[in-house]
Parts: sequence; structure tokens; C-alpha cells
Amino acid sequence: MSGPTLDRAIGPIAATLIVIGGIIGSGLFLTTGRMAIALPSAGWLMAAWAAGGVFAISGALTYAEMGAMFPRSGGLYVFLREAFGPLPAFLYGWACLLVVLSGGVAAVAVGFAEYFNFFFPDVPRAVSAVGSILILGLINYFGVRAGSRTNAVLTAAKVTGLVLLVAFAVVSPQVQADFSFTLPAEVPSAWAAFGLAMIAVLWANDGFYCLPYAAGEVKDPGRTLPRALIIGIFSVTAIYLAVNIAYFYALPMSEIRGTLRIAERAATATVGPWGATMVALTVLVSTLGANAAILLTSSRLLYAMAADGLFFKAAATVHPRYRSPHIAVIGITVWSSLLALSGTYEQLFTYVVFTSVLFSLCGGLALFRLRRKQPATARPYRVWAYPFVPAIFVLGSFYIVVNTLAERPTESLAGLGLLVIGLPVYWYWTRQGAGSKDPASTHE
Repeated sequence: MSGPTLDRAIGPIAATLIVIGGIIGSGLFLTTGRMAIALPSAGWLMAAWAAGGVFAISGALTYAEMGAMFPRSGGLYVFLREAFGPLPAFLYGWACLLVVLSGGVAAVAVGFAEYFNFFFPDVPRAVSAVGSILILGLINYFGVRAGSRTNAVLTAAKVTGLVLLVAFAVVSPQVQADFSFTLPAEVPSAWAAFGLAMIAVLWANDGFYCLPYAAGEVKDPGRTLPRALIIGIFSVTAIYLAVNIAYFYALPMSEIRGTLRIAERAATATVGPWGATMVALTVLVSTLGANAAILLTSSRLLYAMAADGLFFKAAATVHPRYRSPHIAVIGITVWSSLLALSGTYEQLFTYVVFTSVLFSLCGGLALFRLRRKQPATARPYRVWAYPFVPAIFVLGSFYIVVNTLAERPTESLAGLGLLVIGLPVYWYWTRQGAGSKDPASTHE
């Protein structure tokens, strides 16, 4: 492609911070109380968070191999196209545009608005949610350096706030938590409740796949991508487990169950009202940081689709000065803003998780397919303990897809319906002569 190209400006530290920043958003601060409605047991809830960490780690290791193989913008879209052809790849990109990435940004922005209201109760939540998306979209318009620096600052600030939250529970324990696996009699099936709680856990872990979307802007991607993914996911898993232990030491299950602002309640219980203020600030920074990372990386997916002729050609345009896919940035920013006005926090993350995990299942299968289809392709990194690690990822994805269909059929079927709508769109593009490029075509 002639003209300006994307800027390979993301180094190892910035890449790792994109992984961490793209995952830790609002979920850690808002989901444990909701999970406890279905699964009111500290032991079971910790098991769910640990299982989510195992799932994310196995997924990151799987994606690390494919990201090192194909170090160009697009992430899972590229992996699916290389493994299965343009139609599955397009449907994934279509789902990301409509639900997965844009819906993720919207859900995180709704979480931001929930805590922004703590400081400015007179500002409508819709205004603060959409405003946060527009500001971050503007920053990413000015290029990957501005976007990655913003993410780095916000990620460092949010991790500091989380460390303080854990420290509060350590120095001022209020409750001795019971980490047994005992469930109340009103919970008919532990495993069904566990699967329902996992929807929220996977939402909180969603975003581990963000960095490969921006692989075309990563320095030395064959080395940087695997290392950043592995270090970032292990760090996030440790943080999630530590913070949830803090919740259970700060509050009894009766207060955790159904509480939306769980982090705020826990900090108030340990150090008083100023702790709630600190947590609210941490959540504001955390959600902004997550959306800074997701907007940066998701726009690269639209750029990759457009470069392959499967989206509006303008989205493949690179700004001559800022070297950003500025049209793609504008597109994902506007659509995410509209989604932020469309539903509640829980509805949004259920839509996102079902569709995201469905394609994660396909992404795990793509590695097996590529091992057979392209055995001679250079692999700077090979997934540890193959085939067991990617098998864990595939089986975990399958379990969540089936369980979400059973427990949240309306949202799940709505997600599948959006994929069906994508079929005529794909046929339109191919009838226009698009999508005929070599699947192995490179675009930075």
C-alpha cells in the first residue's frame, strides 16, 4: 500500500502496559458483587477468578504464537483469515465493530460514568460515558505515540490504586473471610452458577487479545509480542486475585452480594470515607486507561479489514502527519459512543462476552489449523506445552459459549443474529470485487 504507513513505536514496556491497561477496566471494581448473587461463596468466587486467569493465560500463550507468526495489524482477524479464509475473518471483524470491541468500550465507559457520578452527581451518566470515549478517540487520532503514552500513564496510576486497596485490607482487616465452598440452599446447581459467574470474570479478563491488533506498530514483534502478553496476563491475574481477597477480608458475603460498587464499599469498610474517594479515582483512571488501550488497538482491526478490501476503503487511510488510521479511529469512536447510550452495564458486557468467547473458540482452533496448514512458516515463539495449553483455551471457550446460551439466551441469540446480518454485508463487499486480495497480504 502506497502512502504513509503506521509507525512502529510500541516498545516492550509500552506493549506490556497495553496488555495490562486493555484488560483492567471497570470489571474488577463492579462485577464481584453481581457474581455473588448467583454464586454467594468466597471459595467459589475465588475459584472463578482463578479459572478466568487460567483461561486468559492459555489464550495469551496461544495468541502469542500466532502474533509472532503474523506481526501485522489485525490480531485475531489476521489469524482467522490465515487459518480459515476471508469469511470467518470478516464475520469476526463485523462482530468486533458491532459488539465485541465497540461494545467493550461502551461497557467500560458506562462503568466510568457510574464512578464519575460519585464526584459529579448532577452530570447525566450518558454525558460522562460518551464524553470519555470522545476524548480518548481524539487522543488516539493524534497517533500511536500519544495513545500509548496516555495508556502508560493511566495504567501506572490504576495499578498504584489497586495496590493501595489491597494494602488497606491487609493493615485494617474488618472481617475474617470464609473461603469454603459452602453454598446456600437456594443455589440449585453450583456448576450452573459457576458458569454464570464466569461471564463476569471473562468480561473482566476480556482484552488480553488487544495487543496483537496493533502488531504492525510494535517494535521487534517476534520477541516483544509474546513477552508482553505473558508478563501482562500473569500480572493481571495476580492483581485480580489479590484485590478479590481484599474484598472478602473487608466485607461479609451478605454485604458483597448484589453490591455494584464493591471496591468503594470495601475501601470504606477498611479506612473510612476517604478510601471510597481513592477507589472512585482509581476506577476513573482504570476505565479511561482500558478504553485508551482498546480504542488504540481496535481501530487497527478496522484498518486491517479495509486494507484487505473488506471494509470502507477510507478506513485504511493513514494520516500523513500523525501516521494513525485516523478514519478508523473516528469510526470506532462514534459507534462506541452510540452503544454507550443503548443498554445497561450488565447487558453490554453479556453481549460482549458471548460473542468474544465464541470467536476465542475459533481463535484457539486456528492455532491447530495453522500448525497443519503452514508448518514451514517461521514461528519466533511456540506456545508452551502444545497441544495442552491451546486445548484448555478451546475447551474453556466452548464451556462458556454453551453455558451463556443456556443462562443468557436472549443476549446470546442477539449476538448470533448480528453475525447473520454480517453475511449479506460480506457478500456485498465481495460482489464489489473486494476481498480478492491474497490472505497472506501484509499491511503494517
